[in-house]
Amino acid sequence: MPAPANIAAALERGGLKKLTVSDRLGLIGLIDENLRLASSQGSSVADLFGNLWDLVAATVSGSKIDRLKPEHTPNGFRVWAINAETGENLGRLHMLYLNKPIPCYYLVYVEVAPPYRRKGLGHRILTHFREFLIEKSAIGLLDNIIPEDDPTFDIYLKQCWQPLTDFIGRESPDLDGYMIYVPPRFQDRDLSLAALKLVHHLKRRRAAIDMRDNELMVRQTIAEFKDLYAALVAYFDEQLRTGRSTTLMRFMFTRYVTKLIAFRRRISELLGYTGGESLEQIVLTDEVSHLPIQSYPPSALSDRPTVVFADERLAKLLPDDLKTDPSATIERLPNYRRPSLTAWLALRGRDENTPLTIGDLMELGFDPTRLKEIVIEGETFIFERLQARQLTDLNGKKELLERVAREMPGLRTGQTMIRVNPPLLAISHRGSLFVLRRKVEGIHWDEAVEQLQTEPGLKSFNSYLKVDRLIRSAVRQTGETIGRELGVSDRQTRELLTFFISWDLRANRPLLIVDLAGSSLETLWLA
Repeated sequence: MPAPANIAAALERGGLKKLTVSDRLGLIGLIDENLRLASSQGSSVADLFGNLWDLVAATVSGSKIDRLKPEHTPNGFRVWAINAETGENLGRLHMLYLNKPIPCYYLVYVEVAPPYRRKGLGHRILTHFREFLIEKSAIGLLDNIIPEDDPTFDIYLKQCWQPLTDFIGRESPDLDGYMIYVPPRFQDRDLSLAALKLVHHLKRRRAAIDMRDNELMVRQTIAEFKDLYAALVAYFDEQLRTGRSTTLMRFMFTRYVTKLIAFRRRISELLGYTGGESLEQIVLTDEVSHLPIQSYPPSALSDRPTVVFADERLAKLLPDDLKTDPSATIERLPNYRRPSLTAWLALRGRDENTPLTIGDLMELGFDPTRLKEIVIEGETFIFERLQARQLTDLNGKKELLERVAREMPGLRTGQTMIRVNPPLLAISHRGSLFVLRRKVEGIHWDEAVEQLQTEPGLKSFNSYLKVDRLIRSAVRQTGETIGRELGVSDRQTRELLTFFISWDLRANRPLLIVDLAGSSLETLWLA
């Protein structure tokens, strides 16, 4: 399979020396945050860090803002790009012009690439935008979605924007988050009614605007994935040409592919996404595709294992090698035999002991090594591998599950029993969190729906009983009940709770209660 042109160009560049600043930052971004400091001081990737932050500062100082006309940008947005002298894009701003009832520019999207944040670029492009509004004698509108605890929350206030509720002098849930900038020409006019009409107009067009913005985001992200793959191929040029596989190389390519397939699943759920920009554009070369996966970083990027929290009885029962080197020990455990993995292996005549390659991950569409099975004193548990930065979410999840168990015993949704499967132990090592839970007779609700809609043996069964609708209804109702009873927001329940559906794993079918009153799930687990 021939390499795409951009990858061939990367190979010709000849390794590290020709990588751009953004290339190097992208490669470093594949390494977990808490390992980067150690990486920069004498490890096997220290060369990526050499003189890097000086180059970042020089790149920022030499950047400029380029205005692109709507006819030259996708989907009709006005786009301003923050570009370095070398052509690298450091950030962008998207806006949409509205001419009724008063000239207005709606700020759709503004972002600075992570490595270049906290260096004044956001302030600079917003200053440029404010000057543009004054120049055009148009008001500005935006929807501030920055969390209040984010250090940049007040960035718009510093640019003389004000909450729309303050501007019109009354509170309204429909106006929450909206901010307005009024240029000097309109300072003495009453624009309250005009502003309300603009917001109403925007709300009617919100779905269309989001669809257009999603298409732009997907196109830009695919381009970034292409560039990152080219940088990986260039950085590991010699190893790929000579067939000398290293742990670091396998780890970096594995991390790249897991991020890629996670994005592929995400864009399939985006409002209005039609696949106009396809990830099929990214084709792995045979040399990369055949590499064995390496899910944890090499010892050169290692740190000491730390027990974050633990059930004391279980912690004492863990094998000694798991306590001293959890990453390698857990990696050797058998993968959790979820139905989609079992079916994929059977279709290819492979068993669960067959080593997986990076090409296999692309084909599967998920990383089966994230979930491992372990037997402790005759009981089966599951180890889940998370990124270390997800610790805050894990603690929030643990606290919420404990509240559900304590404050809502006997919880049911219809005839479905709701049970809690909390994390029992968490170990931090090599940039990952390994979280232990009991294995339940169930699968993730999303996979359950996928099985019901795609597996030949389940499709006719589902068309008769509509089990996929039962699942969605049970998940929604359970989340709403917990949110209402415990005073938890919809966003928190969505982000913190994971729902597992009762499922016969051997027969690959849902476990249901069927009687004269209808059908319902047997059990729904919260994890």
